Amino acid sequence: MSDKSGAPKIKDLPRNVWAVSLTSFFMDISSEMVINILPLFLSNVLGVKTNIIGMIEGVAEATASILKVFSGWLSDKLGGRKWIAVAGYAISAVSKPFFYFANSWGMVAGVRWADRVGKGVRTAPRDALVADSIEPEQRGLAFGFHRAADTAGAVVGLLVAALVIWLAQSNTVELGAGTFKTVVLISLVPAFIAVLSLMIGAKDVKRGDAVSAPKITFKELGKPFLTFMVIVGVFDLGNSSDAFLVLRAQERGISVLGILLMLAVFNAVYTLISTPAGALSDKIGRRKVIIGGWLVYALIYLGFALAQKPWHIWALYITYGLYYGLAYGTAKAMIADLVSPELRGTAYGTYNAVLGIIDFPASLIAGFLWQGVGGWSGFGPSAPFLFGGGLALLAAILMLFWKPAPISPEPVVNG
Repeated sequence: MSDKSGAPKIKDLPRNVWAVSLTSFFMDISSEMVINILPLFLSNVLGVKTNIIGMIEGVAEATASILKVFSGWLSDKLGGRKWIAVAGYAISAVSKPFFYFANSWGMVAGVRWADRVGKGVRTAPRDALVADSIEPEQRGLAFGFHRAADTAGAVVGLLVAALVIWLAQSNTVELGAGTFKTVVLISLVPAFIAVLSLMIGAKDVKRGDAVSAPKITFKELGKPFLTFMVIVGVFDLGNSSDAFLVLRAQERGISVLGILLMLAVFNAVYTLISTPAGALSDKIGRRKVIIGGWLVYALIYLGFALAQKPWHIWALYITYGLYYGLAYGTAKAMIADLVSPELRGTAYGTYNAVLGIIDFPASLIAGFLWQGVGGWSGFGPSAPFLFGGGLALLAAILMLFWKPAPISPEPVVNG
């Protein structure tokens, strides 16, 4: 699986990595078309305040988080990942048409919750399937490539949404209800293609018969993994929903069309960085790459706090893709380094669940810092970004002083 220099080649990645990546590509086309304009629909059409938007985003992630633990645990118990992941993608695909009929923030929240339930079911088994299918020395490349495919789908989805908005309402600052519904309808096609791609393309990695279900306890997952989760938790408490970045962009005067084009460029940068960053983590270690990504994040959030003009937001959001490319896939590769193969599903489920639970207070805090609650008016739009940047810097320092010892043995890869 490498060229003469010893470097692994993308074209030789196993079938499962390609199948999962193709599925993520199509689902992200669908999701990014809708999710990035959803806060604008809530704010512009339904008149919802930022603290409620923060609550919706936080609850959407947190309510589904427990499923990430159980779906990962179940895939460990059954010794199979594929069909649990397929079920999760199917739930998300079936929920999306209901955005078309949403006419209140409560209904939007319900549909968003259903979509996140699907993500909660699929994420851990999907990530474990990738980890099961690749050798440790190519793990960073595999997860980096998967993130690149996922994000390439985001680029396509955002460009399609931008085209629809340009045709429907040109460069209008606020989003119209009819435009949102049109985008939702178009998003259904790639969502169902995604489900078919995983059903047809992937196959489970055989590890023998079903094993005894591991206990869902922190102790079972080991000290290295738990320490990693504490440090990531510190970072994620300041990593509120990207909906606040979208609202900040509109608050600085960028139109709906401009926001979508900006997000497309951001995702293009993310796509280009993910695969080489993952491969780099195979060579120099995951910690160094993650620390670099978090430091970039801290600087970007400081920039969002200080931004005055639309071009400031453009520059910052494009650079934001560098953080995602460096840190996101690398963190998932690191999890496979820290736990034994029979606990991978549970570990990925725990990782995603903890982050999903933390997303709830993170988004609530961001909304309150921005706009306050009750009779308190908050600190203004800069506050949540200063908070997030400070925690990212703290997490990078903690990661710098942590010296983990990977314990994962060679995986058994079949097919």
